[in-house]
Amino acid sequence: MNAKSEVSALTVGPKHHWFGYYDKTPWSFDHRFVLCMESDFADRPPVAGDRIRLGVVDTTKGNRMFEPFAETAAWCWQTGCMLQWLPGSGRRVVYNTREGNHFAAVVHDLDRGDRKVLPLPVFCVTPDGRTALSINFSRLARYRPGYGYAGVPDPFEQDLTPEKDGIWRMDLASGRHELILPTAAAAATEPTPEMAGVAHRFNHVQVNTTGTRFGVLHRFMRRKGAGDLTRLLTANIDGSEVCVLNPNRLSSHYDWRDGDHLLIWARVPGTTIDAPKHCYIVFTDKTKEFELFGEGDLPEGDGHCSYSPDRRWVLTDTYPSNVDQKQTLILYHPGSRRRVDIGRFLHPPPFGGEYRCDLHPRWNRYGTKICFDSVCDGTRQLYAADVKDVVR
Repeated sequence: MNAKSEVSALTVGPKHHWFGYYDKTPWSFDHRFVLCMESDFADRPPVAGDRIRLGVVDTTKGNRMFEPFAETAAWCWQTGCMLQWLPGSGRRVVYNTREGNHFAAVVHDLDRGDRKVLPLPVFCVTPDGRTALSINFSRLARYRPGYGYAGVPDPFEQDLTPEKDGIWRMDLASGRHELILPTAAAAATEPTPEMAGVAHRFNHVQVNTTGTRFGVLHRFMRRKGAGDLTRLLTANIDGSEVCVLNPNRLSSHYDWRDGDHLLIWARVPGTTIDAPKHCYIVFTDKTKEFELFGEGDLPEGDGHCSYSPDRRWVLTDTYPSNVDQKQTLILYHPGSRRRVDIGRFLHPPPFGGEYRCDLHPRWNRYGTKICFDSVCDGTRQLYAADVKDVVR
């Protein structure tokens, strides 16, 4: 069913504004400020030296004005610079930056103006805000354009499965860091013949709701260059007890429901490339147990799924339709199998490839509003949808 939800622009052109990925919320803990990024262009991939501005929109002012507080040269169109709020008193954020010939992270106190540079970039942060997990963004840029950062060479470019690179854990207070899951170790975990002799890498690391384990997409090239194959791995926060949760060659966007279950759009285990079945699936961590999710209710195609803060609803989206080039924003209540389409938004032809604009919808902290990126007016901007009447 369709629902009438008030959709309003949080930012306005002519400059372009967006937040990035779907697994983080842009709203501050008091819901007054919304984080976003600003660019002078939106029609090409970034190159080394391209800088964007980081800032907030003060929603109490109602003027949609972008208030900048920093710049960075470590960014991409799909996930931005991993800009996110840190829990605790005041307004502290963390984001990635470039320091000379390497990428790093900055913890920035917006109230005091203090900035602390950390030795590694961040991908995600544990729920308590004390620890970050990091990957090689230069390697990601080589093998998955649109998700890594330009400007710094991959020091492991000639190594298909590096032993000294992979997923790192970093203390956000001290900057101390350690390699917890080497790429070589992931490649050696339940290997298959197609994993040999090809380049391996990581993408989309996300910590579970209890801060005890993380998920990660382990990707490797096909030998003939016909795209990537992807496994879904999970591991303890120290990198131990690695589990190949979905080995079936295709795993995509996911979100943790709790400490032991995660929802993902993927190829169903047991189906083959010749006779595949793709859908949303709930996996039970550290087991072979899974159940299909939203079958017959949700679109068959991939989407950026996330649970509401109370875990009662799932938010997702679609890629542009081949018929009218519109993306659909969807709410789904698994308990009643109720699907609510919040809206459909045009994705015009100039945007595509690395600089396409996925909706990447995210919840606010109360589960009453949704924020998403869109190019429906010809510029890349942030929008918010009030869904409190839908989810109540």
